[in-house]
Amino acid sequence: MKSVTRSLRVLEAVAQHQPVTVGELTKLFGLPKSTVQRTLVTLAEAGWLRASRKDTTRWEIGARVLAVRPAALQGSSLLAVAHEPMVRLRDALNETIHLSVPDVLQSMVVVDRVDCDHPVRTFHAIGDTSPLHATAAGRAVLAHLPASEVDEFIAHGLERFTDTTPTDPDELCAELDRIRTDGYAVNHNQYRPGICAVAAPVLDEDGTPLAAVAVSMPDSRFDPNRLSEWGRLVANAAKDATERRSA
Repeated sequence: MKSVTRSLRVLEAVAQHQPVTVGELTKLFGLPKSTVQRTLVTLAEAGWLRASRKDTTRWEIGARVLAVRPAALQGSSLLAVAHEPMVRLRDALNETIHLSVPDVLQSMVVVDRVDCDHPVRTFHAIGDTSPLHATAAGRAVLAHLPASEVDEFIAHGLERFTDTTPTDPDELCAELDRIRTDGYAVNHNQYRPGICAVAAPVLDEDGTPLAAVAVSMPDSRFDPNRLSEWGRLVANAAKDATERRSA
């Protein structure tokens, strides 16, 4: 059982620090290099880890992990209640709609998607992850977490992805206040250049954020004059999912 626990800890560490070397993991756990290497090889043989394509001395998460995370939610009540509001939102806006859930305080994970019919559109693969502070879906969730959890998240540092990523704690907190007031979050090229989104949270009975519904589009179709309209429609879709879940 100790070896199973060690393997899970190594898997979690690779997920957090990937791509990571055997030496870095050895220092992190204080274990013999041979033990860490053997654990990595075992996890790789099972499909949970793989050597980085760019540097085979480094390890990263394997395909099996990416498949299991969204699969764990298939058929869940959350997907069941959110899908129809997502389809209606897609029909109203003809843009890509996706549902993402928070992975503790680490990232958002895409668990469902409804595509539009534009030849040029955004694409979010099921299982894709993104940072909380740099995306509309992530900030929609952050805005409804307890202040202590937001402080904990900020304490780990806010990575910059583009020139407009909110990396100043005060700036981020002010944005979270605005989201709580307006009911929706906006991402204008703050994570991936050329990609914009508007998102709102799906909440449980006590107001805890379970997920976020978002509409995303290329920057070429982002119209600031329509933000209030988009925000209202996205917030209504998320509210519909929330109410369906508690019905």
